[in-house]
Amino acid sequence: MDRLQIIVVTYGRPDLVARCLSSVRLSAPDKTTVHVVDNCSPDDTPDVVAARFPEFILHRRKSNDGFAVANNEVLSDISADYVLLLNPDTEISPGILDQLLDGMDGAPDVGIVGCRLVTADGTLDHAAKRRIPRPWTAARYFALRLVGRTGTAYTAPDVGEFDVADVEAVNGAFMLVRSEAVREVGPLDGRFWMYAEDLDWCVRMRSQGWRIVYDGRVSATHLKGGSSGRTRPLRLNFHFHRSMVLFYLKHQRGHPLVDAGVVLGIWLRFALSTAVSGLVQAADVSRAAVRSRAAVAGS
Repeated sequence: MDRLQIIVVTYGRPDLVARCLSSVRLSAPDKTTVHVVDNCSPDDTPDVVAARFPEFILHRRKSNDGFAVANNEVLSDISADYVLLLNPDTEISPGILDQLLDGMDGAPDVGIVGCRLVTADGTLDHAAKRRIPRPWTAARYFALRLVGRTGTAYTAPDVGEFDVADVEAVNGAFMLVRSEAVREVGPLDGRFWMYAEDLDWCVRMRSQGWRIVYDGRVSATHLKGGSSGRTRPLRLNFHFHRSMVLFYLKHQRGHPLVDAGVVLGIWLRFALSTAVSGLVQAADVSRAAVRSRAAVAGS
Protein backbone atom coordinates (compact mmCIF):
# COMPACT_ATOMS: atom_id res chain seq x y z
CA MET A 1 0.00 0.00 0.00
CA ASP A 2 1.22 3.48 -0.88
CA ARG A 3 2.00 5.92 1.88
CA LEU A 4 1.15 8.94 -0.29
CA GLN A 5 -0.80 9.83 -3.40
CA ILE A 6 -0.18 13.20 -5.05
CA ILE A 7 -2.81 14.86 -7.26
CA VAL A 8 -1.87 17.63 -9.68
CA VAL A 9 -4.74 19.10 -11.71
CA THR A 10 -3.57 20.77 -14.92
CA TYR A 11 -5.04 23.15 -17.47
CA GLY A 12 -2.56 24.55 -19.95
CA ARG A 13 0.85 26.07 -19.23
CA PRO A 14 2.97 22.96 -19.89
CA ASP A 15 6.07 24.94 -18.88
CA LEU A 16 4.80 25.42 -15.33
CA VAL A 17 3.42 21.89 -15.19
CA ALA A 18 6.81 20.47 -16.17
CA ARG A 19 8.56 22.49 -13.46
CA CYS A 20 6.04 21.33 -10.86
CA LEU A 21 6.25 17.67 -11.84
CA SER A 22 10.04 17.78 -12.02
CA SER A 23 10.07 19.00 -8.41
CA VAL A 24 7.66 16.21 -7.47
CA ARG A 25 9.86 13.64 -9.16
CA LEU A 26 12.84 14.79 -7.08
CA SER A 27 10.93 15.19 -3.81
CA ALA A 28 8.34 12.42 -3.59
CA PRO A 29 9.00 9.96 -0.73
CA ASP A 30 9.14 6.22 -1.25
CA LYS A 31 5.78 4.50 -1.81
CA THR A 32 4.25 7.50 -3.60
CA THR A 33 1.94 7.45 -6.61
CA VAL A 34 1.47 10.64 -8.61
CA HIS A 35 -1.76 11.38 -10.49
CA VAL A 36 -1.94 14.15 -13.09
CA VAL A 37 -5.54 15.03 -13.93
CA ASP A 38 -5.68 17.17 -17.06
CA ASN A 39 -8.82 19.30 -17.28
CA CYS A 40 -9.12 19.19 -21.09
CA SER A 41 -6.21 21.57 -21.71
CA PRO A 42 -6.45 23.64 -24.91
CA ASP A 43 -2.80 22.88 -25.73
CA ASP A 44 -0.35 19.97 -25.60
CA THR A 45 -0.07 19.83 -21.80
CA PRO A 46 -1.24 16.20 -21.45
CA ASP A 47 1.08 15.08 -24.24
CA VAL A 48 4.00 16.81 -22.53
CA VAL A 49 3.15 15.04 -19.29
CA ALA A 50 2.87 11.66 -21.00
CA ALA A 51 6.20 12.09 -22.80
CA ARG A 52 8.28 13.58 -20.00
CA PHE A 53 6.76 11.90 -16.94
CA PRO A 54 5.70 8.41 -18.04
CA GLU A 55 5.92 7.07 -14.48
CA PHE A 56 3.00 9.30 -13.40
CA ILE A 57 -0.62 8.26 -13.93
CA LEU A 58 -2.25 10.63 -16.43
CA HIS A 59 -6.00 11.17 -16.45
CA ARG A 60 -7.24 12.91 -19.61
CA ARG A 61 -10.60 14.52 -18.89
CA LYS A 62 -12.83 15.31 -21.85
CA SER A 63 -14.26 18.45 -20.27
CA ASN A 64 -13.20 21.09 -17.78
CA ASP A 65 -15.58 20.63 -14.87
CA GLY A 66 -13.47 22.54 -12.39
CA PHE A 67 -10.75 21.99 -9.82
CA ALA A 68 -12.86 20.11 -7.27
CA VAL A 69 -14.38 17.63 -9.72
CA ALA A 70 -10.95 16.88 -11.21
CA ASN A 71 -9.41 16.17 -7.80
CA ASN A 72 -12.41 14.05 -6.84
CA GLU A 73 -11.65 11.71 -9.73
CA VAL A 74 -8.76 10.45 -7.58
CA LEU A 75 -10.12 11.29 -4.12
CA SER A 76 -13.09 9.01 -4.69
CA ASP A 77 -10.80 5.96 -4.56
CA ILE A 78 -7.80 6.68 -2.35
CA SER A 79 -5.46 3.76 -1.77
CA ALA A 80 -2.78 5.49 0.32
CA ASP A 81 -2.52 6.71 3.91
CA TYR A 82 -2.27 10.35 2.81
CA VAL A 83 -3.06 12.43 -0.25
CA LEU A 84 -1.45 15.71 -1.34
CA LEU A 85 -3.36 18.21 -3.44
CA LEU A 86 -0.75 20.25 -5.30
CA ASN A 87 -1.29 23.10 -7.75
CA PRO A 88 0.58 22.97 -11.04
CA ASP A 89 2.09 26.41 -10.34
CA THR A 90 3.69 25.07 -7.15
CA GLU A 91 7.16 23.60 -6.65
CA ILE A 92 8.36 21.50 -3.73
CA SER A 93 11.81 20.63 -2.41
CA PRO A 94 13.25 17.32 -1.21
CA GLY A 95 12.55 16.52 2.42
CA ILE A 96 9.49 18.65 3.08
CA LEU A 97 6.96 15.88 2.43
CA ASP A 98 8.87 13.43 4.63
CA GLN A 99 8.87 15.96 7.47
CA LEU A 100 5.16 16.73 7.16
CA LEU A 101 4.20 13.05 6.85
CA ASP A 102 6.22 12.14 9.93
CA GLY A 103 4.47 14.92 11.81
CA MET A 104 1.04 13.65 10.78
CA ASP A 105 1.98 10.10 11.76
CA GLY A 106 2.51 11.42 15.31
CA ALA A 107 -0.71 13.46 15.41
CA PRO A 108 -3.60 11.21 14.42
CA ASP A 109 -6.20 13.93 15.01
CA VAL A 110 -4.75 16.18 12.29
CA GLY A 111 -6.80 16.00 9.10
CA ILE A 112 -5.02 18.56 6.92
CA VAL A 113 -1.58 20.17 6.99
CA GLY A 114 -0.44 23.14 4.93
CA CYS A 115 3.07 24.55 4.72
CA ARG A 116 4.56 28.01 4.32
CA LEU A 117 3.97 29.09 0.73
CA VAL A 118 6.25 31.69 -0.76
CA THR A 119 5.68 33.61 -3.98
CA ALA A 120 8.22 34.12 -6.75
CA ASP A 121 9.81 37.07 -4.93
CA GLY A 122 10.19 35.09 -1.70
CA THR A 123 7.39 36.75 0.24
CA LEU A 124 4.73 34.83 2.14
CA ASP A 125 1.57 33.89 0.28
CA HIS A 126 -0.92 35.40 2.73
CA ALA A 127 -3.47 32.64 2.00
CA ALA A 128 -1.17 29.89 3.33
CA LYS A 129 -2.79 30.30 6.78
CA ARG A 130 -6.32 31.60 7.15
CA ARG A 131 -9.33 32.11 9.34
CA ILE A 132 -12.74 31.45 7.84
CA PRO A 133 -13.94 34.82 6.54
CA ARG A 134 -17.13 36.39 7.79
CA PRO A 135 -18.77 39.05 5.57
CA TRP A 136 -17.24 41.94 7.57
CA THR A 137 -13.71 40.49 7.70
CA ALA A 138 -13.89 39.65 3.98
CA ALA A 139 -14.97 43.21 3.14
CA ARG A 140 -12.15 44.64 5.25
CA TYR A 141 -9.65 42.25 3.66
CA PHE A 142 -10.59 43.29 0.12
CA ALA A 143 -10.55 46.97 1.10
CA LEU A 144 -7.05 46.68 2.53
CA ARG A 145 -5.81 44.83 -0.56
CA LEU A 146 -6.75 47.88 -2.60
CA VAL A 147 -4.06 49.81 -0.71
CA GLY A 148 -1.55 46.97 -0.69
CA ARG A 149 -2.16 45.63 2.81
CA THR A 150 -3.39 42.23 4.07
CA GLY A 151 -3.36 42.53 7.87
CA THR A 152 -6.83 41.26 8.74
CA ALA A 153 -8.18 38.36 10.78
CA TYR A 154 -8.64 36.45 7.51
CA THR A 155 -4.87 35.97 7.20
CA ALA A 156 -4.51 34.60 10.77
CA PRO A 157 -2.09 37.34 11.91
CA ASP A 158 -1.81 35.71 15.35
CA VAL A 159 0.06 32.79 13.73
CA GLY A 160 3.64 33.65 12.82
CA GLU A 161 4.99 32.97 9.35
CA PHE A 162 7.39 30.30 10.66
CA ASP A 163 5.14 28.94 13.42
CA VAL A 164 3.37 25.61 13.74
CA ALA A 165 -0.21 26.15 14.84
CA ASP A 166 -3.82 25.17 14.38
CA VAL A 167 -5.65 27.39 11.90
CA GLU A 168 -9.11 27.37 10.42
CA ALA A 169 -7.95 26.86 6.83
CA VAL A 170 -4.91 26.42 4.63
CA ASN A 171 -4.41 26.95 0.91
CA GLY A 172 -5.67 24.43 -1.63
CA ALA A 173 -2.45 24.92 -3.60
CA PHE A 174 -0.77 22.59 -1.08
CA MET A 175 -2.99 20.45 1.15
CA LEU A 176 -1.63 17.27 2.73
CA VAL A 177 -4.70 15.33 3.84
CA ARG A 178 -5.22 12.19 5.90
CA SER A 179 -7.14 9.64 3.84
CA GLU A 180 -9.15 8.53 6.86
CA ALA A 181 -10.45 12.09 7.17
CA VAL A 182 -11.39 12.17 3.48
CA ARG A 183 -13.33 8.95 3.83
CA GLU A 184 -15.16 10.29 6.88
CA VAL A 185 -15.87 13.82 5.65
CA GLY A 186 -16.13 13.16 1.93
CA PRO A 187 -14.25 14.65 -1.06
CA LEU A 188 -14.31 18.24 -2.27
CA ASP A 189 -17.70 19.80 -3.00
CA GLY A 190 -17.95 19.70 -6.78
CA ARG A 191 -20.36 22.66 -6.84
CA PHE A 192 -17.34 24.91 -6.31
CA TRP A 193 -15.99 25.03 -9.86
CA MET A 194 -12.94 26.89 -8.63
CA TYR A 195 -12.11 28.89 -5.48
CA ALA A 196 -13.40 28.34 -1.90
CA GLU A 197 -13.51 24.55 -2.23
CA ASP A 198 -10.49 24.45 0.09
CA LEU A 199 -12.20 26.68 2.67
CA ASP A 200 -15.33 24.54 2.47
CA TRP A 201 -13.31 21.34 2.98
CA CYS A 202 -11.53 22.80 6.00
CA VAL A 203 -14.84 23.85 7.56
CA ARG A 204 -16.26 20.36 7.04
CA MET A 205 -13.10 18.72 8.41
CA ARG A 206 -13.16 20.82 11.57
CA SER A 207 -16.87 20.18 12.08
CA GLN A 208 -16.03 16.46 12.27
CA GLY A 209 -13.28 17.04 14.84
CA TRP A 210 -10.25 17.02 12.53
CA ARG A 211 -7.52 19.61 13.16
CA ILE A 212 -6.17 21.88 10.42
CA VAL A 213 -2.49 22.72 10.96
CA TYR A 214 -0.18 25.27 9.38
CA ASP A 215 3.50 24.27 9.51
CA GLY A 216 5.70 27.25 8.71
CA ARG A 217 8.93 25.34 9.28
CA VAL A 218 8.84 23.99 5.73
CA SER A 219 8.22 25.91 2.52
CA ALA A 220 7.03 25.43 -1.03
CA THR A 221 7.02 27.91 -3.88
CA HIS A 222 3.65 29.07 -5.18
CA LEU A 223 3.65 31.13 -8.37
CA LYS A 224 0.17 32.46 -7.64
CA GLY A 225 -2.06 32.58 -10.69
CA GLY A 226 0.64 31.01 -12.79
CA SER A 227 -1.74 28.82 -14.73
CA SER A 228 -4.45 31.47 -15.07
CA GLY A 229 -2.48 34.68 -15.41
CA ARG A 230 -1.74 37.58 -13.10
CA THR A 231 -5.29 38.92 -13.36
CA ARG A 232 -8.44 36.81 -13.44
CA PRO A 233 -10.12 36.45 -16.82
CA LEU A 234 -13.86 37.13 -16.81
CA ARG A 235 -14.78 33.45 -16.45
CA LEU A 236 -12.51 32.92 -13.45
CA ASN A 237 -13.62 36.20 -11.89
CA PHE A 238 -17.22 35.05 -12.22
CA HIS A 239 -16.47 31.72 -10.55
CA PHE A 240 -14.49 33.45 -7.79
CA HIS A 241 -17.54 35.50 -6.83
CA ARG A 242 -19.96 32.63 -7.43
CA SER A 243 -17.92 30.53 -5.00
CA MET A 244 -18.09 33.32 -2.42
CA VAL A 245 -21.89 33.22 -2.71
CA LEU A 246 -21.99 29.41 -2.46
CA PHE A 247 -19.73 29.40 0.58
CA TYR A 248 -21.72 32.06 2.39
CA LEU A 249 -25.08 30.41 1.74
CA LYS A 250 -23.73 26.99 2.71
CA HIS A 251 -22.02 27.94 5.97
CA GLN A 252 -23.08 31.40 7.11
CA ARG A 253 -26.71 31.86 6.10
CA GLY A 254 -28.70 33.98 8.57
CA HIS A 255 -31.59 36.42 8.33
CA PRO A 256 -33.04 36.51 4.80
CA LEU A 257 -32.54 40.27 4.51
CA VAL A 258 -28.92 39.99 5.61
CA ASP A 259 -28.36 37.11 3.20
CA ALA A 260 -29.80 39.14 0.34
CA GLY A 261 -27.57 42.07 1.21
CA VAL A 262 -24.43 39.93 1.36
CA VAL A 263 -25.19 38.21 -1.95
CA LEU A 264 -25.96 41.54 -3.60
CA GLY A 265 -22.72 42.97 -2.24
CA ILE A 266 -20.71 40.08 -3.69
CA TRP A 267 -22.20 40.50 -7.15
CA LEU A 268 -21.71 44.27 -7.00
CA ARG A 269 -18.06 43.60 -6.25
CA PHE A 270 -17.96 41.30 -9.28
CA ALA A 271 -19.40 44.06 -11.47
CA LEU A 272 -16.93 46.62 -10.12
CA SER A 273 -13.90 44.34 -10.47
CA THR A 274 -14.96 43.44 -14.02
CA ALA A 275 -15.26 47.11 -14.96
CA VAL A 276 -11.88 47.96 -13.42
CA SER A 277 -10.24 45.00 -15.17
CA GLY A 278 -11.68 46.16 -18.48
CA LEU A 279 -10.30 49.65 -17.98
CA VAL A 280 -6.87 48.29 -17.07
CA GLN A 281 -6.81 46.05 -20.14
CA ALA A 282 -7.88 48.94 -22.36
CA ALA A 283 -5.11 51.08 -20.91
CA ASP A 284 -2.58 48.31 -21.51
CA VAL A 285 -3.68 47.99 -25.14
CA SER A 286 -3.44 51.74 -25.58
CA ARG A 287 0.07 51.88 -24.13
CA ALA A 288 1.16 48.97 -26.31
CA ALA A 289 -0.18 50.76 -29.40
CA VAL A 290 1.68 53.96 -28.49
CA ARG A 291 4.92 52.02 -28.00
CA SER A 292 4.43 50.27 -31.34
CA ARG A 293 3.86 53.55 -33.18
CA ALA A 294 6.92 55.07 -31.47
CA ALA A 295 9.07 52.10 -32.51
CA VAL A 296 7.90 52.40 -36.12
CA ALA A 297 8.55 56.15 -36.15
CA GLY A 298 12.05 55.66 -34.76
CA SER A 299 13.07 52.98 -37.23
